[in-house]
Amino acid sequence: MACLNRMIYLFSKIIKKLRLSAIKNSSIDKTAKIESGTSFILSSMARYSFCGYDCAILNAEIGAFCSIASNVKIGGIAHPMHFVSTSPVFLSHKDSIKTKFARHNYLPMLKTVIGHDVWIGEGAFVKAGVCIGTGAVVGMGAVVTKDVPPYAIVAGSPARVIRKRFSDELIQSLLATAWWDKSDAELKLLGSYITDPEKFIKKAAGK
Repeated sequence: MACLNRMIYLFSKIIKKLRLSAIKNSSIDKTAKIESGTSFILSSMARYSFCGYDCAILNAEIGAFCSIASNVKIGGIAHPMHFVSTSPVFLSHKDSIKTKFARHNYLPMLKTVIGHDVWIGEGAFVKAGVCIGTGAVVGMGAVVTKDVPPYAIVAGSPARVIRKRFSDELIQSLLATAWWDKSDAELKLLGSYITDPEKFIKKAAGK
């Protein structure tokens, strides 16, 4: 039975991977990873970042060392709430509905910016145009409608700051290190200090 369960698991894993990902007009660092089932359009992802399965990411700039769980939605296109109708049948751009009763120009594309070393939990939604600061954590299922400060932990719908990961002084010191821009060789030397923020900061500053 254990062998059969193992085979079923491996088969389902292969099927999941075979779906591939939909990547269009985007830039992804060679060390980054986009899992299958994800739509990644007009976006960029820096070094050593990854996003899980079945994400939808549109017009987003994602920094380095970010961890994005599965089923996360980032960005999107707005509908014209100040028009009589919000339907795309009155707009000029292509959409799911083919019929056009008018062709008004309306296609705002707000850039969503995700800083470095951001962790976004399973099933979170990030509104287009939002900026999530470096080191922030977004709880699973959170609906982020406003900017998130660096190293803040947010959760809920709408997402609210629960607390900060570190003191304000420590946050400023960590941001000043810009460790995410350091070379792989430098990070290997600093890696052993990652569990101790204060010592890490000193070593990153060459002290």
